[in-house]
Amino acid sequence: MVSSPARSPRVVIIGLGVVGAALADELTSRGLTDVTVFDQGPLYITGGSSSHAPGFVFQTNGDRTMTHLAQRTLDKLDGISLNGQWLLKRVGGLEIATTEERFHDLKRRRGLAASWGVPGELIDPDEVARLWPGLDVSGVLGGYLTPTDGIVKSAVAVQWQAERAQDRGARIVGNTRVVGIERSGGRVTGVKVVPVPAGSAEPDFVAADIVISCAGLWGPGVARDLLGFELPMQPMEHGFGYSAPVPSLTGANVPTDEAKRPMLRHQDFSLYLREYVDRIGIGAYNHRPIPLEQSEIADADTFAATGVHPAMHPLTWDDFAPSWEEAQRLLPELRGVEFESGYNGIFSFTPDGGPMLGPVPGTDGLWLAQAVWVTQSAGVAQVVADWIVSGDPGIDTHGLDFNRFDPAVVSRRFTRERSSESYDEVYDVRHPHTPTQRLRGLRRTPFHQRYEELGAVFGEGGGWERPLWFEANAGLVDELETVPVRDDWAAQNWSPIAAAEAHATRSAVALYDLTALPRVEIFGPGTTALLQRLLTTNVDVAIGRVVYGMMLDEQGGILSDVTVTRLDTERYMIGTNGNLDLVHLTTQAPEGVWVRSLSSGQGGLGLWGPNARAVLESLTHDDVSHEGFGFFRAKQIDIAGVSVLALRVSYVGELGWELYVSADNAVFLWDALWEAGQAHGIIAAGRRAFNALRLEKGYRAFGHDMTREHTPAEAGLSFAVRMAKDDFLGKAALAERPVTTRLVPLTLDDPTRVVLGAEPVFVPGTADAVGYVTSADQGYTIGASIAYAWLPPELADPGTTLEIEYFAERLPATVRTEPLFDPEMAAIRR
Repeated sequence: MVSSPARSPRVVIIGLGVVGAALADELTSRGLTDVTVFDQGPLYITGGSSSHAPGFVFQTNGDRTMTHLAQRTLDKLDGISLNGQWLLKRVGGLEIATTEERFHDLKRRRGLAASWGVPGELIDPDEVARLWPGLDVSGVLGGYLTPTDGIVKSAVAVQWQAERAQDRGARIVGNTRVVGIERSGGRVTGVKVVPVPAGSAEPDFVAADIVISCAGLWGPGVARDLLGFELPMQPMEHGFGYSAPVPSLTGANVPTDEAKRPMLRHQDFSLYLREYVDRIGIGAYNHRPIPLEQSEIADADTFAATGVHPAMHPLTWDDFAPSWEEAQRLLPELRGVEFESGYNGIFSFTPDGGPMLGPVPGTDGLWLAQAVWVTQSAGVAQVVADWIVSGDPGIDTHGLDFNRFDPAVVSRRFTRERSSESYDEVYDVRHPHTPTQRLRGLRRTPFHQRYEELGAVFGEGGGWERPLWFEANAGLVDELETVPVRDDWAAQNWSPIAAAEAHATRSAVALYDLTALPRVEIFGPGTTALLQRLLTTNVDVAIGRVVYGMMLDEQGGILSDVTVTRLDTERYMIGTNGNLDLVHLTTQAPEGVWVRSLSSGQGGLGLWGPNARAVLESLTHDDVSHEGFGFFRAKQIDIAGVSVLALRVSYVGELGWELYVSADNAVFLWDALWEAGQAHGIIAAGRRAFNALRLEKGYRAFGHDMTREHTPAEAGLSFAVRMAKDDFLGKAALAERPVTTRLVPLTLDDPTRVVLGAEPVFVPGTADAVGYVTSADQGYTIGASIAYAWLPPELADPGTTLEIEYFAERLPATVRTEPLFDPEMAAIRR
């Protein structure tokens, strides 16, 4: 956040691509007058991806935030022209299906669009043929049309936004490379630059209070060489080509029009097509990933000397040829024309497909805005500008902030393999619960071998292998009164064994692996005062107490929800939601307060169920009675001779404890609990049961159910806010911020149906969505299908009847009172 100095802060932006230019425009429009943009290439075709990108802006995305960023980009550029050239043309987007699986998925995508406010409709093959004359629709089953999607002329957009920034006083400097970023006293102080080509010139120092890397393809090198860390961002080659002139297009498009037909995606072949005046452009994702090292991308000196575009490599025909053949099959007219030219364009990919934004920890004033495509470019610039100027990005950032990746897993190999997988999956029908297949086994909990012995089916999160369910429990399915069934889509990465594990947890006792749940220790003089300032709850409680609260931003939005265990006067353990929380705590900590991650050095188990106490009592001399070890208490106890930190808390709504032990003792503890639990019906249970049970109890999951866009009151978490205590971050804003939306549980009227999340919610008989589902699952032990959803307050009262759209089918649902399971809290307080 920019303070209010006597002068405007000095800003340096590295890179004049679609992000750098847009950011200069946005910052100057917010009143920052001293803005300089350096680019190593010539203006305005600087040599990065922006100079060659086909400019597709498809809005529909499984991620709500990415959709909104695309919407912002389109809205900003709509109706703008520069020197007679349009910046954006809303020709629409058209996706076709040639397989039943794809057509089924188009129904899901239409639902995603409705959830995020994007107009879209399913159309038949005849309408597809009308929109794309000459297209062979004999094998087309249908299409999905988004009429407000568009094409952006990225190079023109760069120039328009850069010139707007110049008109407000910004300096745009080409042929100048940033070779150093200077820091002092925990702050950025400026950059060192040299001309291109540098020759023997010594670097010049340019003072700056804020430096933002928008270096595009060169971003990983900037991070590695100038900032000293590994940025999980991978440049990749992508095949693109042009047909020779097509007879039917001759004279149909004048050069200033360029295109009339919708952008066309033939995702069953990982192919896209668009008009270029009288030619057809073909983009191919149907080839091997081609990741590049920084040394394989030409530098600005080479560009200046040869004119060879750094972000355009020679087309690898063997990779591209199948796509050209499929384009000819789909558009028979192409069989009569030659392939004219092509290239492998270089774009940036990341392990999860998201951009790399945010402040760099440890250096005030240093920011990144990397791995951004044209699709989200102007939207990203607006968010980053707001973030810098006011501290409020105005949008959920947990999936945008580059700090979301745990440094324990980030490496060049991690980035290369996971980003290659992202490339492979760009046009795949990808289930939201599909785990990565690359670099598996990177992190294993101490109990991994025991899980393998029990037939665990593993998922992955944060590099950790995490059991989803255990085949050893398959026999328990036969004991269920009703065996749950699912449609083919919902049944992916799922098993009815999850239902059996949930029932066993509620009726006996189960062990859940908690090792991968991020925990940090924070200690040192001033720790209590720090946490009192950062958390909505009161942490100044007796040693051995556990409290639940939230960390907010200055606007009262939820940055994270956490559990805090007071271990000593100035020492706490915090159960967090990931590396962003660790960074936040570390950034906020004053000198003398230390923050360190605990997960890698521990094993964590949840021992939960009505028989949990019986198992524990058989292994310890410590008092674990309800009177001796109350709910939301913690203490160090001896279990089978092992010292264990036990917390009497439960994320599944049952009696039990979280147990944390040194990694070297972890397997010994597991074996002792497992053996002692045999007399009490113990099982090992996985994440699928875990998720269902927490929804039955109404427990939230940050990032799914709430983000910084929501307040505690809106998320149904007002009980964890202590407005009577001394000031805490976000308190003043909470007092003024109205409730504009509410998170509430719905149950489907048909308990045999299930939704998975991101589906739109409708008032019966209406066409526009009024909300969307966050988390959903079958409530196995309560006989209901649960869907939590964000709704307008007037529709959030229990008993309200609504509909959830699932693959174009409206499923009746009803708003319910929460929690759905054990509202008296009897089970958890046994």
